Amino acid sequence: MNRRTLFFLPVALAAAACTNAGPSRARAAGPTPVPQAANEAALPDGPIAPLIQSSQWINTKPLAWNSLRGKVVMVEFWTFGCINCKNVTPALKAMHADFKDEGFTLIGVHSPEFDYEKKLANVQKAVKDAGITYPVAIDNDFANWRRYRNRYWPAMYLVDKRGVIRYTHIGEGRYDETRRWIELLLGE
Repeated sequence: MNRRTLFFLPVALAAAACTNAGPSRARAAGPTPVPQAANEAALPDGPIAPLIQSSQWINTKPLAWNSLRGKVVMVEFWTFGCINCKNVTPALKAMHADFKDEGFTLIGVHSPEFDYEKKLANVQKAVKDAGITYPVAIDNDFANWRRYRNRYWPAMYLVDKRGVIRYTHIGEGRYDETRRWIELLLGE
């Protein structure tokens, strides 16, 4: 395989999203209930998170699956021209800052909607201007988007330490719920 590979995320779709103009279809489901305690029985399981593959990364060297084993990972599909993506960025940056030293990794997957968003220099500028310090994989061919059966910007997939997608949120909001899921999965 010539591309760098990385393992990753997905589960229940929660809310309305920015747009659904992407190249694939996703199965919509209701919101995933938030467990109240780390020891709550019968937490929902989901599918194994697909690989994240990219030959271009921002803010990191290419990530490898082995480096993520035992971590809780969030994969966020976004594009810098989407206003909803811009609106969730402050909350994601806060989650990254609050949990990165506890075994949490946030990976942005930049899947462009328009041609100008495909230019690496434009994405790099957008990442810098937004103050994003977490890893960003470039997904100009939508390969990762299709693997996740994603249709929306923004879309967040939360993967547990075993590599299973346990929570998915589409669109803005539910930041406290997402934080509780991160805390829960870190405590497992």
